[in-house]
Amino acid sequence: MVRPADIKYWTEEEVCQFLKEEGLGEWEQTFKEKEITGDQLLDLKKLKETVTDGGDYEKLREAIKKHMETYCSKVINDPIHGHMELHPLLVKIIDTAQFQRLRNIKQLGGAYFVYPGASHNRFEHSIGVGYLAGELAKALKSKQPELDITDTDILCVQIAGLCHDLGHGPFSHLYDQMFIPRAFPNDDPQWKHEKASVQMFNHMVETNNLQSSMELYGLNLQTDLKFIKEMIDPPKKTDLKQCKDEGPQKTDQERRSFLYEIVSNQITGIDVDKFDYFARDCHHLGIKNNFDHMRFIKFARVCEVDGKKHICSRDKEVVNLYDMFATRHALHRRAYQHKVTKNIELMITDAFLKADKHIQIKGSGGKMFSLSQAKDDMEAYTKLTDQVMEQILHSSSPEMEDARALLQRILTRDLYFFVGEAKKKDPSKFTEDEIEGLKQKLAEHTAEKDNFEVVQSKFDYGNGQEDPIENAFFYTKGDHPRGFKINRNKSEHQQQQQKNVSMYLPSVFSENFIRVYWKTKEDERRPHVVPVRESFHDWCEDKGFIATVGETAQPEQASGGASGNNAGPN
Repeated sequence: MVRPADIKYWTEEEVCQFLKEEGLGEWEQTFKEKEITGDQLLDLKKLKETVTDGGDYEKLREAIKKHMETYCSKVINDPIHGHMELHPLLVKIIDTAQFQRLRNIKQLGGAYFVYPGASHNRFEHSIGVGYLAGELAKALKSKQPELDITDTDILCVQIAGLCHDLGHGPFSHLYDQMFIPRAFPNDDPQWKHEKASVQMFNHMVETNNLQSSMELYGLNLQTDLKFIKEMIDPPKKTDLKQCKDEGPQKTDQERRSFLYEIVSNQITGIDVDKFDYFARDCHHLGIKNNFDHMRFIKFARVCEVDGKKHICSRDKEVVNLYDMFATRHALHRRAYQHKVTKNIELMITDAFLKADKHIQIKGSGGKMFSLSQAKDDMEAYTKLTDQVMEQILHSSSPEMEDARALLQRILTRDLYFFVGEAKKKDPSKFTEDEIEGLKQKLAEHTAEKDNFEVVQSKFDYGNGQEDPIENAFFYTKGDHPRGFKINRNKSEHQQQQQKNVSMYLPSVFSENFIRVYWKTKEDERRPHVVPVRESFHDWCEDKGFIATVGETAQPEQASGGASGNNAGPN
């Protein structure tokens, strides 16, 4: 008899055959009487009630686990990481509606309308992060057996990497950073996709009864699930020590505290989430990636710094890490915050706001939720993807006429008009009064202040105004147990001793700027373009800001990007 590889599809006869093969034939009659099929065999609670002998239960559980690991793992061929082998539990998570939803959420939001190659989605990125999380954890375990990293630890880290983006909404960061703050301007601004990722993770586990599968592979449903969720939505730096040191398993949490630094590193900003999206985004954008994440994994070690265990890199790798932060800066400058990308995302956001209450999504208990409310109900949120844009575009509802017209403007490249860009000579942000004053000055020529949108942004190296390398941890070849930080302000002797090469970084790490977009359609704005741009230039000059106007106010872009109809080549 040839059985299906996946136990859940086994018949009663196939279950009994498996029992005999594993030397547990004496339980065959009991299983027949209870009509145990494959899906019930995977229910550990039911299995324990059926196999009352503790030794036989453990023997059968291990046999089931071994079979699943042998026949139900998968190898995925990925354009970034090559052939990735995935644990059966990861495969089971991937094969849920909550995870499959990520196939329909663009990784780079509106950048796909600028870079035709940026068609990748959160789905493949999440699988890549789960894979890299496992690779880094396995590398540390192999090099440093004294760390006592268990197979369960590795599986927890992989699950956290796999599920870290479950909470993203339509067009990724557009939903949580642009749409939700404007839909709820007076609400708590702290709602982020990481919080929704934890909620969606809980919903996924409950809805798909993943608890039994998790227990099968040795996960503790209390401590390990808590650990996974803390890695998905890490606490702030100030709360991180408390997160690691508290709880019923304090000793165990201290043992694996450095594992919190793998998926989302709140201390150094160096983590596998960035490793994947740098490589994947550069690949699809056609931008060179100078950072070698596999080299980082090869040299990574866990060392003690100030009495705490941290993931450290070899001192000579500081230049490779600089390349990582430089790649981040380049991606923001050339793609994520490209002026046409932000223009289109602004238009999509405006369309979503106009359509918000007219989009109704069925959630738990049959309750209906709007586009902005769906984030509060995971059943409704599971149904919310980028496809909402098509829903608006193809709607015949009169209530969505304005939203539909706005999205049509994107398709016909009738974008908002780019007035100009300004930045300060110091790293401070633009104040609300400054922005309001600018809008009033521009409206002197058009009497339509609300049709000017001022978008405040910044380019940095991931750590605000600070040198990101000064947060990183390093070790020297002959002193593995101890790690240290590099500080450019240390004495010359200390700099030489610690092989400090952080002078390769720029002297300024952050710059704030604003971009002004004009929402009025081309035929209406044409007579006012010159005076509006002159007013913008005069305002910048009066304030002492650095201004670029019109076609020249743009970050560099790789060839192949589409052009806006009002700004020349992008």
